[in-house]
Amino acid sequence: MVDAQALRRPLIGITAFSNATASSPQTPWTSMRSAVNQQYVDAIAAAGGAPIVIPLGLGEAALHRIYAELDGLLLPGGDDVAPRRYGQDVHPNLGLVDEARDDLELTLASWALRDRLPTLGICRGIQVLAVAGGGTLYQDLPSQLDQVHVHDVRDRGRDHLAHELIVEPESRLAGILGPGQVLVNTFHHQAVLEVPAGFTVTGRAPDGVVEAIEGDGEDFLMGVQCHPEGIWQTTGPRWARLFGTFVEAAAARSGTPV
Repeated sequence: MVDAQALRRPLIGITAFSNATASSPQTPWTSMRSAVNQQYVDAIAAAGGAPIVIPLGLGEAALHRIYAELDGLLLPGGDDVAPRRYGQDVHPNLGLVDEARDDLELTLASWALRDRLPTLGICRGIQVLAVAGGGTLYQDLPSQLDQVHVHDVRDRGRDHLAHELIVEPESRLAGILGPGQVLVNTFHHQAVLEVPAGFTVTGRAPDGVVEAIEGDGEDFLMGVQCHPEGIWQTTGPRWARLFGTFVEAAAARSGTPV
């Protein structure tokens, strides 16, 4: 018998990635996969949410049917957003892109911003939020910014805390993470350039690169450039509160507090 409390868990959609860019752009259709990293699922479940994977390749009607059931949306990390989505030409150092994923996530993010659906963007996800809101991106930090720190050190592992995150003291993020120095992992070569209207920068790296944004107002609309889904269980346990606050916002919207 299903516990009544379990039935009240807010439904959190997590967008999938395709193995076409993870392996080869020429991956045959019969071998295509829609998938998410398990750490995102674990983080949402541990925070009291009910995660559901939203696959690629859906038509708008089917996608909207799923969206209508969501209490929150998680936009996870992944490959680069196609520059045409924010009005730029392709930079020589652009990484892999996935047009199907861009279609999925930018559609969902635009609906979420319109409806003020609680949304959390992680790494690529902060960039998707920015683009959906009308912002732009640096396509390659090392070649487009002078004196920028190395932001892609994935070879050191997901738990390696590479640099400080300078958090705006009056921000929602500061309230979630609490006082003291905040250290983050970092796996990106792109970042938010122009912040969209309706958002405020609430965290930066020591070199000034945007590392966190929040929607203006009381609704939970937040993006972070680090990967807290990995470090919340190990070297950065305070990041568990980010997922907890996100799921609480989704629960409040649905009227079924966790």
